[in-house]
Amino acid sequence: MSISKILNSLENSWERDEILLNLKKGLRTDEIVNEFLVKNERQIKELNSLLRPEDIDLLNQVEQLSTCESKLINEIKNLNYLKNNENHDILNQKDIVPSNRVSFNKISSFMINWSNKFVVIALLTISAIALSKQAWA
Repeated sequence: MSISKILNSLENSWERDEILLNLKKGLRTDEIVNEFLVKNERQIKELNSLLRPEDIDLLNQVEQLSTCESKLINEIKNLNYLKNNENHDILNQKDIVPSNRVSFNKISSFMINWSNKFVVIALLTISAIALSKQAWA
């Protein structure tokens, strides 16, 4: 099986809506990842055997991107927490109604779309590299 087919299959198996539901049910991230690894063990082993050093470098970059996104989410969450505390203090002092907050769904949607676009581009790049290497071989 080619890298692009394996990546597409794995991407289809990693359903974000299902993962979010599992998180809401109280499953830990380690449990979710381990379950995914067990379900897709054959494909992951095959993908691992097809990866070259430059593909590993790209995966490291995607991992760093995910870490950056996680830190960004944390910073946004912390800023929102600080803002809510400031609004609470103002309300206590002046009885002013705070403005509407940005809903979690909008932030979540933004991060999912941003992350998905990069991951898809990264996966397509890996596939293109693999196919061009095969064509030149």
